[in-house]
Amino acid sequence: MSRHSMRRGSTGTIGPDGGDPAVVDWMRALETAPQLDVPVARVTRLANRVLPPGPLRDGLRGHRWLGHAVHPLLTDLPLGMWTSALVLDLVGGREAEGAAQRLVGLGVVAAVPTALTGWAEWVGLAERDRRVGLVHAAANATGIALFAGSWRARRAGARRRGIALAVAGSLAAAAGGYLGAHLTEVRKVAGSHPAFAAAAGDTS
Repeated sequence: MSRHSMRRGSTGTIGPDGGDPAVVDWMRALETAPQLDVPVARVTRLANRVLPPGPLRDGLRGHRWLGHAVHPLLTDLPLGMWTSALVLDLVGGREAEGAAQRLVGLGVVAAVPTALTGWAEWVGLAERDRRVGLVHAAANATGIALFAGSWRARRAGARRRGIALAVAGSLAAAAGGYLGAHLTEVRKVAGSHPAFAAAAGDTS
């Protein structure tokens, strides 16, 4: 074998040098980054004031009335609307401008309850996961701001600027989506109704 041969790393992944992929190392560094602890503590205090423990937070989390976290479900709304708007920008032509603008605006509106459900979930996470969640929220907030700017630009008649802002917003939302997937798929932070935990031991 050559020195560039592939071999399996410590986490079961395969890299050209036998180590973990760079993105895995980056995520591990993010999970353990002490410089995030101060902003995490400040945002935790703010989130606890805005969404104190009680029926509102429980309702936004969704564990008891839906059976699992509602936040991942709601993310489909803004992301779907924004993606549809970009598709119309690409293939819809001038006659689709109004529809694309409305979809961008509706996506921004839908992002508000989506963010609230995310914060309700985030405030109860362990410290390691709150670090990742904070960066996830920052990326999504950047995406929302860019899409809001896209809507304003489109409304003012600056279609090309609106499309450029939407593309930038999509990149920010994609970064946020990756971090969100890391929390749910790798860190397994999504909660569920207690009955599911009891049923997990029943293999009959």
